[in-house]
Amino acid sequence: MMKPFVKSYRNLLTCGAVAAALATGAAPALAGAPLSLSLQMGQQDSVNAVRYSCTDGTELTVQYVNSGANALAVMRLAGDDLIFVNVISGSGARYVSGAREWWTKGAEATLRNETMGADAVTCTDMADAGSKG
Repeated sequence: MMKPFVKSYRNLLTCGAVAAALATGAAPALAGAPLSLSLQMGQQDSVNAVRYSCTDGTELTVQYVNSGANALAVMRLAGDDLIFVNVISGSGARYVSGAREWWTKGAEATLRNETMGADAVTCTDMADAGSKG
């Protein structure tokens, strides 16, 4: 059974259709078009949403997708929908999207923009923080 991993994306485009459109010069026609990806979800696969409260005052909802070899973190940040891909880390789960890095370990996470040179923002799982109070 195929389940879309992000419900807010409306149109389903296969990789082949996108590649064909780009090869034929249709890239300008696709600008701004919503994109949806589908992953074959097995019994061991999961999609979980976690809400975080961050030290800069923002709240983030991160949707974690674990399907076979795919491990993704999807979030809306500064008005943009971003898909972070899991990469190797020494500890915790590290995800990257362009110059941004989302690194989780337990109930805490850090968000860093490598091009900004600013300190990382620390975020805490709101469900975990509520259970300690």
